[in-house]
Amino acid sequence: MNEKELFLQSIKDFLTPKMLKFSILPFIITLVVMYGFFFGLAGMGVEQLGTLQVESSQTTIQNGVPHTESLSAQLEGSSIIKFLMSYTLTSWLATFLIYTVGGFLTIYFSVFIAVIVIGFLTPFVLKELQARHYKDVTMTGHSNPIMALFLALKWAAVMLFLFFLLIPLYFIPLLNIVAINIPLYYFFHKMLTYDVASTICTKEENRQIGYFSGNKIIVKTVGLYLLSLVPFVIFFTAIFFVIYLGHTYFVEVKRIRKR
Repeated sequence: MNEKELFLQSIKDFLTPKMLKFSILPFIITLVVMYGFFFGLAGMGVEQLGTLQVESSQTTIQNGVPHTESLSAQLEGSSIIKFLMSYTLTSWLATFLIYTVGGFLTIYFSVFIAVIVIGFLTPFVLKELQARHYKDVTMTGHSNPIMALFLALKWAAVMLFLFFLLIPLYFIPLLNIVAINIPLYYFFHKMLTYDVASTICTKEENRQIGYFSGNKIIVKTVGLYLLSLVPFVIFFTAIFFVIYLGHTYFVEVKRIRKR
């Protein structure tokens, strides 16, 4: 099966009723988690912006004697927004930050949650693929819940470390686009490939696949990651990622075992 046939077969498998049922769960869970997260975040933001003290002073000299006049005002609730939006510069900056940061966090968080959720569904998806196309390939697997949790926490920690390490690059145009996505792609790649590989093959087979076909798999996960950055796409196609990589690993394992 060449790469074009593998991709088209992955689409056909994804569009089957059973796979579409699997895809509903990541969609619902991701939406619910994001809904709770952003409403909680919004509540914290409102609380922090509940009051704002604005003070100003002006000194004038009358008959050689300095006089200082002070103005103190407290802005509450929506008054803060009105105050900020009353100036063109602050209005533009506030709008830019809200849409840019908010949009980025939405995509970043949705990809993170979807990757976690599909990890629980991966064994069921791969068993369905095996029953359909790879009955001659035994799924051996080499994972356990404790190891999976340890690795997930490890990769999440590395992702956070990379996120802070690359902060200086976030202020360089064009380069910042790449830098800001490196941490999440690292987590995305590690989690997705581990979920699939640890379900299908042994550690030794996974090592061989990484050695002989590692670059090909990286190209695929980069493509899938870029696809996931399209707003809302990750909600519907998370299971397709597992199917596509599942086919890849089944083919590679089959090739290894025939040697």
